[in-house]
Amino acid sequence: MESNNDWRQRLYVMIFQTDTPAGRRFDSLLLLIILASLVIVILDSIDEVHQNYARVLAYIEWGFTIIFAIEYGLRLYCSPKPLRYAFSFYGLVDLLAIVPGILALYYSDAQYLLIIRIIRMLRIFRVLKLSPYLKQANYLMSALRGSKQKIVVFLVSVCTLVTVFGTLMYVIEGPEHGFTSIPKGIYWAIVTLTTVGFGDIVPKTPLGQVISSLVMITGYSIIAVPTGIFTAELANAMRGEVLQQDCPVCKKSSHEPSAAFCSRCGNGLFKKEE
Repeated sequence: MESNNDWRQRLYVMIFQTDTPAGRRFDSLLLLIILASLVIVILDSIDEVHQNYARVLAYIEWGFTIIFAIEYGLRLYCSPKPLRYAFSFYGLVDLLAIVPGILALYYSDAQYLLIIRIIRMLRIFRVLKLSPYLKQANYLMSALRGSKQKIVVFLVSVCTLVTVFGTLMYVIEGPEHGFTSIPKGIYWAIVTLTTVGFGDIVPKTPLGQVISSLVMITGYSIIAVPTGIFTAELANAMRGEVLQQDCPVCKKSSHEPSAAFCSRCGNGLFKKEE
């Protein structure tokens, strides 16, 4: 008979390891169950479906909650460090997949929190081995960090513009044309500057229409600014991935990451071990 430790080891390999056929099958089945539970939540949000099948959907959802609770318990049981798993990112997500189903017993609105289970679909990156592609997100994060101050200055400038334009329209148009307050005018300025144009508030006076035209032109002028800032920083981040090693002969720096020889003189970039 298998010992308890052998059983826990086999269970650990199946649940936590995606490099094995059993682990891959387990995670694939788990993803299908998560997807099915999300479909049930979405269907339950439709009023006609909820009225006709509320009880059936509730039983199905309870079944999913029990399955996820058992899975969470098995992960705690076979994990070498249960507390470390429980407070890890995936451990907290697994717990959040269970809690809304229990809260729904006391608070009916809590059932819509079950959509949190979509976060568990992140496991698909482990199953399909897409994690190398996620490393490219480092470029995006570097670009966001590099452009943070510029974008903040841009947003402050935009906020100043919409406040000025909104206040002008409140003074020029007035409450009789829908501009009942300065915040209402700022709302109109934001909608117009971003070229959304809901049309719920429109200027009626000639001067107001002139200012409205200026706001529209300004919106087209600045709408591409944050995109340009981010694109420039993204290009800098990608260029920053070059190999920062000086050639020992010609002292050229900034080589490609996979370069073994200097592109200028052809000398080897790495010293041979004695």
